[in-house]
Amino acid sequence: MTTDTMSPNLALNEQVAARRAAGESILHLGFGESRLPAYPPLVDRLVAGAGQNAYGPVAGNDSVRAAVAGYFTRRNLPTEPDQVALAPGSKPLLMALNLVLPGDVAMPVPCWNTYAPQAKLAGKHVIGVPIPASCGGVPEPTALCESLRAARKSGHDPRIVVLTLPDNPTGTQASPELVEEVCSIAEREDLIVVSDEIYRDLVHDPAATPVLSPAEVLPERTVVTTGLSKSLALGGWRIGAARFPVGATGEWIRGRLLAVASEMWSTLAAPMQTVAEYAFAEPPELRRHLATSARLHGVVARAVHDLLDAAGADCRPPTAGFYVYPDFEPLREPLSWRGITDSDSLQRFLLDELGVAVLAGHRLGDAEHALRFKAATAMLYGETPAEQWRALSADDPLRLPHVARGLDRIGDCLRKLTS
Repeated sequence: MTTDTMSPNLALNEQVAARRAAGESILHLGFGESRLPAYPPLVDRLVAGAGQNAYGPVAGNDSVRAAVAGYFTRRNLPTEPDQVALAPGSKPLLMALNLVLPGDVAMPVPCWNTYAPQAKLAGKHVIGVPIPASCGGVPEPTALCESLRAARKSGHDPRIVVLTLPDNPTGTQASPELVEEVCSIAEREDLIVVSDEIYRDLVHDPAATPVLSPAEVLPERTVVTTGLSKSLALGGWRIGAARFPVGATGEWIRGRLLAVASEMWSTLAAPMQTVAEYAFAEPPELRRHLATSARLHGVVARAVHDLLDAAGADCRPPTAGFYVYPDFEPLREPLSWRGITDSDSLQRFLLDELGVAVLAGHRLGDAEHALRFKAATAMLYGETPAEQWRALSADDPLRLPHVARGLDRIGDCLRKLTS
């Protein structure tokens, strides 16, 4: 992963758009977008706020910060408005944290493809740590300890660990026990935890998949970031929020981040603050919409997982979000007959020969020789808002013709790939 080229998922998205415009039929599973229509009450709030064109406070208006504080408080993280900051997406918040927090960064491998480039842009050394076999989003604890020791022996200064709960790219959620173990290491090793929880509200079955935030375990050394791009499919609106630790450390981090924000983005656009205030307040109708969305994500992601499993790939069962991360190592020999020997050649063959776009695992920090990729299953919900609304409202979305066609195409692609 370099910092002198475009982000690989955005580059792939533009490449697919150009090839589609040229007449190619491509099933696009390579972009992490929650392919759902904007919920009408959110559109109403945006329209209502459109006349607000003045600059506001860098951290966000009092009312929207109070709504965000309430959002976190309802998730077992008691929060005051002065612990919160808003931004145009969680991505600039994560970049700003790289600029203000000292030291080098440990992160799970694989992970979202922006973490490492942002750290490198900030002049930090990246310490990639393999994930456990059971899930993604957190470093494997023993490997984390070993990696920290090796980094320090080499003259580096690890001071930060990034976690993704739930995880992009594996679509899984680390268990509370695993989160506690990683937090124990972070406390012992004096690491600040940056917990990216933008997928938290997209757990498929909350009763079966509990989410423990590191901020519950280490409230004085955990920064939590979130946003509305994934849970409410508002990626293009760019609304993000951060919760800072309690106490002096949190005040110091927030103060430095707001200083950076004042030079980078000034403030979250006022119309978007109107949207954010409504969304983070979580009125009942919005909660129902969110639960329906999470259900759809789970049904379709599991269907894609089952196709991959039947084809012979190893793949963690998805429990949150809208991703699967298959490993085709069991099929290395037949794939090699097609010239597929690593994640790059696997991605290129799928796109050029079979018309399916995925994001190669090495773009996410994974080993280049590994036969792994990320597929974003939300892209199957439909090309138009009408199709997407039908997918949301259907008792069995898998029986909808447009969803079934996408799944059939994946199944056919996998048969051609592995035969």
